[in-house]
Amino acid sequence: MKSSRLFSAMRSAPCARVALTILLATALTACVNKVPDPGVSNMHSLPEPEIKVVNYSLVACEEIWDVPDNKVMDSSLYWLRAIDCAVRLSPAEARAQARLWPADDWQSAFKQAMLMDNGNETPVERRQYLQRLDGFIGDYPVPLRPLIQLWRDNQLAQLQLSEARTRYHHLQQSSDAQLDALRQQQIAQNKELVLVRRKLQTLTDIERQLSSRRSPDTSDNGHIDKNGAAQGDSVAVPDNTTQDAPQP
Repeated sequence: MKSSRLFSAMRSAPCARVALTILLATALTACVNKVPDPGVSNMHSLPEPEIKVVNYSLVACEEIWDVPDNKVMDSSLYWLRAIDCAVRLSPAEARAQARLWPADDWQSAFKQAMLMDNGNETPVERRQYLQRLDGFIGDYPVPLRPLIQLWRDNQLAQLQLSEARTRYHHLQQSSDAQLDALRQQQIAQNKELVLVRRKLQTLTDIERQLSSRRSPDTSDNGHIDKNGAAQGDSVAVPDNTTQDAPQP
């Protein structure tokens, strides 16, 4: 109550207004001149880290394989550029370049593997260089392990796809052979059926000819039998009459 009355009284008088303005200005100056927190000031004064990233995309593919700095081998950007350069080679060039890198360490084994990946390798060759690369699994730098693992998974997927295609090719050859055998069997059965039909037709014709020849012979034999029977009866009657006549 008293403070509200005091402010109302100061607002009513001109001198009071001036005093109020000076009081507010002093309070704002005190806020501006306040000493900042040491933790905040130290945070703003930390030096910015210097990060130097080499743009390996500007390095020529002819020079990317012979980089002498061992620190470069730990950079995933370097290996991404190497993979890109390996893809640009022809199969013959990739194989020739792969022969220059014997698998003595993980770097050489990885270079050889990525070059052979573009050299039209067989599934046996792909499995071999993956096994050589797995022999250095304990030597991989930690920053490169995700990249190498991803690249290796891609190789395994291609190997599985190649094996699936080989199985499909064998199944297709087996199916084609079975279908061809069934066609040959059907052709042979059709030929045999045609021969059987011809034989049946021949037998039918022969039977018709025989039946046509037997019909008149049978009628003639019937007439002969009747005439013979009649003549026999006429001859037998006189013989019986003569035998039954009384003797004188």
